[in-house]
Amino acid sequence: MSHPLVEQLRFTRSEFMRALEGLSDEDARKRFPPLNCISWNVGHLAWQEQTRLLYFGTGRKLFLELDSIVGRGQPATTPPLNEMIHAWQTVTAATNLWLDNLSSEDMVKHVVKEGIASDEIWGTVLLRVIYHYWYHLGENAGIRQMLGHTDLPQFVGNIDSQAPYRVE
Repeated sequence: MSHPLVEQLRFTRSEFMRALEGLSDEDARKRFPPLNCISWNVGHLAWQEQTRLLYFGTGRKLFLELDSIVGRGQPATTPPLNEMIHAWQTVTAATNLWLDNLSSEDMVKHVVKEGIASDEIWGTVLLRVIYHYWYHLGENAGIRQMLGHTDLPQFVGNIDSQAPYRVE
């Protein structure tokens, strides 16, 4: 069984994707400045997982172009939704292989960046990634409302069966 924080990340990811159901590429690429578009948000979270988890955890980067397209501090872009979903799915699948092996002992280890132990510990990094998802999930819901979409998810999904609180 995966660590409880990993289960929470997976639940959060599923909620993020659930909130994109029925979204067209055209709508996913519309911007309401200063907000980024929804497809950018999808790619940005792929970028975050690739950078914060996959790269710092395993030394691997699968999509170097994410740094310039949807990386922090980059100019606004409106990438195709299917390309960003593909990058997200690929990165999260690769990240899952690493996440499955994390233990409670690992969660309090310092993240090593470029050979140097940072002040961050893995448990806090996972929390930051989870909270970043929820930030953009809410932002995407607001954008979809501005687009006139209806019948959107109104609340957190079935956390009771998918990711209930537990201790390791």
